[in-house]
Order: sequence, then C-alpha cells, then structure tokens
Amino acid sequence: MLTFLGFAMVITFMYLIMTKRLSALIALILVPILFALFGGFSAKIGPMMLEGISKLAPTGVMLMFAILYFALMIDSGLFDPAVRKILKLVKGDPLKVSVGTAVLALVVSLDGDGATTYMICCAAMLPMYSRLGMSPRIMAGLIILAGGVMNMTPWGGPTARAASALHVDPSDIFVPMIPAMLFGVVAILAIAYMYGKRERARLGELHLPTDDIDHSEITVSQFPEARRPKLLYFNGALTAALMVALIAGVLPLPVLFMIAFSIAMIVNYPCLQQQKDRIAAHAGSVLAVTGLIFAAGIFTGILSGTGMVDAMSKSLLAVIPEALGPYLAVITAIVSMPFTFFMSNDAFYYGVLPVLAEAASHYGITPVEMARASIVGQPVHLLSPLVPSTYLLVALAGIEFGDHQRFTLKWAVLVCLCIMFAALLMGIFPLFSSL
Repeated sequence: MLTFLGFAMVITFMYLIMTKRLSALIALILVPILFALFGGFSAKIGPMMLEGISKLAPTGVMLMFAILYFALMIDSGLFDPAVRKILKLVKGDPLKVSVGTAVLALVVSLDGDGATTYMICCAAMLPMYSRLGMSPRIMAGLIILAGGVMNMTPWGGPTARAASALHVDPSDIFVPMIPAMLFGVVAILAIAYMYGKRERARLGELHLPTDDIDHSEITVSQFPEARRPKLLYFNGALTAALMVALIAGVLPLPVLFMIAFSIAMIVNYPCLQQQKDRIAAHAGSVLAVTGLIFAAGIFTGILSGTGMVDAMSKSLLAVIPEALGPYLAVITAIVSMPFTFFMSNDAFYYGVLPVLAEAASHYGITPVEMARASIVGQPVHLLSPLVPSTYLLVALAGIEFGDHQRFTLKWAVLVCLCIMFAALLMGIFPLFSSL
C-alpha cells in the first residue's frame, strides 16, 4: 500500500508540474497532504510537515542570503571591471571573442540567475558577433554551458534541491564538487577556443572602429544609483574571504552568508532607505527560491515520515539487477542528464532522487554522494524546453530554439561527462560501492 501511495504521489506531483496544472510551490504543499490524508496519516501530518520544514530551514536561510549577497555585489559594480577588461581585450579577433564570451558568462552567472546572465552577456557580446559575422549560436551555446556549470553552486538551485531532498548540508555537496566543476570550466574554455579558431579561419581577424571605444561606462549593474566603484577593493576582498571561509568550512554556510551580507550592506549602503531599496529590488527572486525550499520540506517530510520512501526504495531494489546496485551513484549521474532534460529539476530532485538514494544506501552509497552525482547533468538540463529562461536566451540571440539545442546538446553532454569522470577520479562519488 505504501509503495503504491508513494509512487502515485510522485507521479501525480510530476504530472501536475510538467503539464503546468499547478506551480511547483503549490504542488509540493498540497499533493503530499492529500496523499497522507488518503493513506490514513491525518494525525501525524502536522509533526511530519514541521519536521521536514525544520530540517530544510538552514538551506532556505543560506539560499536567501546567498542570493541577496551576490545581487548586492552585482549592484555595487564588483564585476564591472572584469566585464570591461574582457570587452576591451576581445576586440576584432573571433578567437578572443569566443573565449571572452565563455569567461564573461562564467563570471556573470555567479549570481545563479539565468535570465540576468543571458541579458547581460547578450547585451555585451551580441554586437561584436554581429559586426564580425560570427554565428550567434556559438555565443548562445557558450553562455548556456557556462550557466549549466555555475548552476551547480548552492545558490544556483539544483544543489539546494538535492540537499533539501536528501537532508544533507549543501556545503558537503558543493565544496568537494569544486575541482570537478573546474574540469567542466576547462572543457567549456576548450570548446570556446575550438570554435574561436574555426571562426578566425573563416572570417580572419578584423580591426573594428569600435576597438578604440571607451569601455569605462559599461556596467552589469541594472541599478546605476546602487553602484559603489570606490568600494571595489573592499567588496572584492570580502567576496574572496567569503569563498575561502566557505571552502575551509569555518562556519556553516547560512551563517557565512548572513555575516557577509550584513557587512556588505552596512558598508555599501549605510542609509536605511538604500538598504530597503536593495532588498526590495531582489525580493522576487529570493521569495521564489526560498518558498520552494520550505514547500519541499513538507513534501520530503511526509514522504519519509509516512514510510513511503522506504517502501518505494525496497520495490526499486527488487527490480534493479543485483550487479547494477553498487553502481547506483554513477548511474544517477548519467540518468540526471536525460531526467532533468525531460522533467523539471523539482520533479527529479524531489520525486526521483530520494528513491534512488534510499536504494543506494543498501549498497553503502551515502546520501551526500548521491546528491553530488545528481547535479552532474545540469549543463544538459538548461537546454530543456521546460526551462523558461532558455527561451529568453534564444530570443535575445535571434536564433531558433531547435537550432540552439542541436548545436549545444553534444557539448553539454561532453561537459557533463568531463565533470563526472573528474568526480570519479577524485573519489567525490564512487564508481562502485558495496557494504
């Protein structure tokens, strides 16, 4: 009975959000409550929901302050010098333009917001592609590949979802994955270099009238009044210190981002009204993400509290060939590519991953290892027709969605495989495990 209820709940949830009958936020709250009532768990619903929410509270807090922190850094103009330098260096060389696109996208996508990244990168690079006669497909492909890798940061979304679904610390997922992500970055730069060489051979190196333009006023900040160029070095030092503290594990992630955000806000915007304006400007994106995390607490709390996830994993173990069980981590990494392409991140991380993780635990594979494996497919995920921001990218680049997919998909798979092989080589998650 529990097995049937569990799978029916997951399938119902996935159907409702994939057919857009309900938003993920509403489905995460209502679907598990209805199935718990149907299963006769009405007396335990409240405690199960509260337990699930309390477990995810640190993740929700971390995401809220991480998004606000990086939004502040962008608003203050921290990344402006890097963007200007890139634009100044690329000039009329297709090779430099291609590599510069990848570097710019990697820098800008640090804030975890795909739509913002696409708008900034397209606005900065598309005129150069047009003037040089370079294919905008290259630009769109490199931007989305960079976004896919940087989406694996805790504030990007998938890592937080995996952490909340499996009740593990986001930093335990992300920090060990950094070296593997760097392999993905190297792969992207290699792809950019290859296409740049190809376009240079086709077009040659040109001297444009725009080579000598003044880049000093170029900014990625959408709020000119919020720019703080005089505090550039302070903000850079604060961000560097935050990253070092994050990797070293000096304090829990939520605490680190809360402290860093508070310092950044006081120093950059001492006026109370300015502080209110900065928070109000980014409240929408913060609410969208943190609301989803707390709603997921209800879903996972009921899924585990009722015993559904245990029953589902036992049924899954019964159909998984014995020989494949010890390879569940690498299987999860591979299937994360098609699964997150054909279904939303919410459906995969809250519906599929807990069942796979519970089954993997019988073979000695820990939840945190499964969480790391599950985020490998993100570069492919962003090419999914279910990702709204991708439509913005192709619209800005002036290309067809199908052309974008055909051009980029093979490279996205390659980047995912590079990350996976690097993770396996470094023991970030196991190729084979047995008790």
